[in-house]
Amino acid sequence: MNKLPGSIVASAQSQKTQPQSAPSLERRRLRAYIAMLLIDLILLHFGFVFAAFAYESVWWEPRAVLATAILLPIYFTIALYNTSYCARSLTDWGYAVRKLAVALVISVGLLNFLAFFAKANAEFSRVAMSLGLILSFTLMALARRGLVAFIARFWSGKIRNYLVIDDGGPAFSLRDATVIDAREMGLDPGSHDPHMRDKIGQLLRNQDNVVVSSSSLRRQQWAILLKSVGVFGEILSEPAQRIGAMGVQRYDAQDVTSLVVSTGPLGLRSRATKRCYDIALASAGLILLSPVLAVFALLIKLEDGGPVLFAQRRVGRGNEFFNMLKFRSMRVESGDESGERSTARDDDRVTRIGRFIRSSSIDELPQLWNVLRGEMSIVGPRPHALGSQAGDKLFWEVDGQYWRRHSLKPGLTGLAQVRGHRGATEQESDLTDRLQSDLEYIAGWTLRRDVEITLRTLSVLRHDRAF
Repeated sequence: MNKLPGSIVASAQSQKTQPQSAPSLERRRLRAYIAMLLIDLILLHFGFVFAAFAYESVWWEPRAVLATAILLPIYFTIALYNTSYCARSLTDWGYAVRKLAVALVISVGLLNFLAFFAKANAEFSRVAMSLGLILSFTLMALARRGLVAFIARFWSGKIRNYLVIDDGGPAFSLRDATVIDAREMGLDPGSHDPHMRDKIGQLLRNQDNVVVSSSSLRRQQWAILLKSVGVFGEILSEPAQRIGAMGVQRYDAQDVTSLVVSTGPLGLRSRATKRCYDIALASAGLILLSPVLAVFALLIKLEDGGPVLFAQRRVGRGNEFFNMLKFRSMRVESGDESGERSTARDDDRVTRIGRFIRSSSIDELPQLWNVLRGEMSIVGPRPHALGSQAGDKLFWEVDGQYWRRHSLKPGLTGLAQVRGHRGATEQESDLTDRLQSDLEYIAGWTLRRDVEITLRTLSVLRHDRAF
């Protein structure tokens, strides 16, 4: 039996204290955006309805209600596309008001354009519409001023997490940024030890922007690591071609130029969409499949009296560890927590009921709970155990691009699985085929593709490599 490298074993035994991750300011921004949307909805309604009442002395005047009902979807469409709801609008009142004014003017113009072709202009009072536009704009501008003031006072104006990592490079500082010394914290970007990757992943969790200042010898290592974590990362460096920089960031106050080497695969809107899809399917799946889950839980318990679930440490998004749940399919005394030994055909460790649930993929259903907890997605690269090997090599020894697959949450299913790349990794090609599919999925994510992969998964639940 192959063993894990001594560095991994020693790291696992030491269990050093992990660094504290930063609070999620992304969630704070999301709540602020939702607040702006709701405030706009209320004030836009109120402005036009109150203007109609002030001009015609009729409360809830039907024409004003109709105008507002048509205007709202037009306004929100324009506002979302002209970045009225963005991070800068939370701290720069002038910018927020300018974007608001543009969105409102274009929306009212489109409303009049539609009314002209529908021959409904006469239905709307020009005075009431003008008053409604002025009142709505005034109230919404004041609301934005209040939101900016609230953020400045109660959030200290901080809506993004900035982290500067000093690893022996030129001195660099950034306003409101946290600065850490990589050597004092024992951070090694070139290490392939999963525990070191987990430590750095926790440190970079929830960071919106990471700037690394390192020596030239370690710049490429930091570039590869930042790509695998999936954050917006920059390196103070010049050799753009060698490290695959994606852009240049200029800090005029510091007279310093950095190279953008990673941005994360998905923006906030895409991640929110993917998360909503995950929650909807996982919740529905747990409810609809609860009788199936209960039956197989009982069968597993009756066979040998052991625990129903098996939790195995896997590598997740940002190279962080999490405990992936499965129905236990092996005998209690034969559990392989590190995943060093791939399951073989007629494996004597697998129980009778375990052989069936593995061949039908039923053993994976408890991972719906991992999805609800936010550790996994419905679709994504499948998570691997720490000791998983292809041939006689650990996965990350086969291909240096391996860590990049962890820039998204691992999935219950994935593009590699529906293409038939499943089961034991007996040869190195078994790993590289999956890795190619995983990186292709990350580079071309769309919600439509998630739906397609989910539907295709139904046809490959049973396969000849599940044993």
